[in-house]
Amino acid sequence: MERESMEFDVLVVGGGPAGLSAAIKLKQLAEAKGQDLSVCLIEKAAEIGAHILSGAVMDPQALTELFPDWRERGAPLKTAVTEDKVLFLNETGARQIPNGMLPDCFVNHGNYIVRLGNVVKWLGEQAEALGVEVYPGFAGAEILYDDAGGVKGVATGDMGLNRDGSPGPHHQPGMELHAKYTLFAEGCRGHLGKQLEARYKLRDGADPQTYGIGIKELWEVKPENHRPGLVVHTAGWPMDNTTYGGGFVYHLEDNLVAVGYVVGLNYSNPYLSPFEEMQRYKTHPEIRKYLEGGKRLAYGARAIAAGGLQSLPRLIFPGGGLIGDDAGFLNAARIKGSHAAIKSGMLAAEAAFEALEQQRQHDALTAYPAAFRESWLYAELHKTRNFKPYMKKGLYLGSLLFGIDQVLFKGKTPWTLHNSADHTALRPAAECARIDYPKPDGTLTFDRLSSVFLSNTNHEEEQPCHLQLKDASVPIAINLARYDAPEQRYCPAGVYEIVRESDDGEARLQINAQNCVHCKTCDIKDPTQNINWVVPQGGEGPIYQGM
Repeated sequence: MERESMEFDVLVVGGGPAGLSAAIKLKQLAEAKGQDLSVCLIEKAAEIGAHILSGAVMDPQALTELFPDWRERGAPLKTAVTEDKVLFLNETGARQIPNGMLPDCFVNHGNYIVRLGNVVKWLGEQAEALGVEVYPGFAGAEILYDDAGGVKGVATGDMGLNRDGSPGPHHQPGMELHAKYTLFAEGCRGHLGKQLEARYKLRDGADPQTYGIGIKELWEVKPENHRPGLVVHTAGWPMDNTTYGGGFVYHLEDNLVAVGYVVGLNYSNPYLSPFEEMQRYKTHPEIRKYLEGGKRLAYGARAIAAGGLQSLPRLIFPGGGLIGDDAGFLNAARIKGSHAAIKSGMLAAEAAFEALEQQRQHDALTAYPAAFRESWLYAELHKTRNFKPYMKKGLYLGSLLFGIDQVLFKGKTPWTLHNSADHTALRPAAECARIDYPKPDGTLTFDRLSSVFLSNTNHEEEQPCHLQLKDASVPIAINLARYDAPEQRYCPAGVYEIVRESDDGEARLQINAQNCVHCKTCDIKDPTQNINWVVPQGGEGPIYQGM
């Protein structure tokens, strides 16, 4: 069966804050000029917002530029930040940093605590109202190139394939979507973004990207434990002082509290489990006091691009550009990325619209990186560019150095420190201490499978596995032998499992792909880079409800 094709002026791959903002801005610019511009946006989730997971405290600056009347339009930014607390935890106690000593990046006056999935759903409604053709449930599976080597669009994935890749009885071929320019907004560690970086050498001259994994739960808490607008950030326990990590507790409206933990994926001990660290985090007295007597409503996990300015790749290539976290615009020091994603999408849209007005297509949108260099987003990322490299020096020394950088130098130090790839950081298991994690109590702490159940994750089992091994022998011969199979622990969804048919039987890796919450951690942290995450059938994965 041949694939059908459709033609557009601009194609956007990914329906998060960056992709939707780009599509909206394009339509706004066309409307202002009285022009007819065809804009298509595809999203792999079953519905817009279903794969969105973030803390999230949102800086509304970029949203205000996109929609100055966002309040009147009913944007779901309901809870203004009323109080910041930054705590350094030890096992039983906490020390609060006086607010007067906090660097500007930790001050959230004027920001909002949001359920980012709801914000994205609202952005999708605004995009459709402007005439953007929005197609959820369609995963961009393949990049299409023209004869000159430029990007001319993408093909969506086939539906109804058997496990071996052959067409099943309900097979439907994907569709080719062609455009004069294609913007890639897949989020952190984009499947197609990786291919673009390799083909066009977009990372030449840039540091490796470095990541964290964020694990989040949404709780309904007792009214007496709820403080709407309170933002709590923590460092220290349960991490040791040499491992980067930190937690958050955000008090939303309606007795809802978002609690989460981020572990830097440059950790060295293969016995560390980010999921278990998150569960242990909730038992600290300063965190437990908000959650006790409450009910856990939702769970999810997502990798976070944290390298900052020096880890940004080149943003453009013939026929399109990378926006949002497909490039890595998140500001780890501010613990925010949605405002950066929105701004990057707007900047790319302005460049694409200008090119289309000049009757161009499939060339490099050079105005996009030039505009980024002149924007407040560049200035913000430049100011905090050394945050992640400082934190590699340990919690207390890193915090001190970053504090000096921000408070005394205002981020204008004459040096830029550098990042290294996370997968190179693991040490052999024989050199590391095992970590004894307590069993879940089912009230405050939980196991992986009951957590994945709350994410509403679903995959058709009879399709090709979207977690591909480049070499099937590596998980046992190298990962198990040298690192005691760290994929069993860094995956927050129980996807990877070492199985033996008997106590002395031969080990094999079992991949429970149906559990995958699309966090991309395996693609990032696997020490031999043997796991390649590709898109499953469109519409599959988690269905987060306002995460």
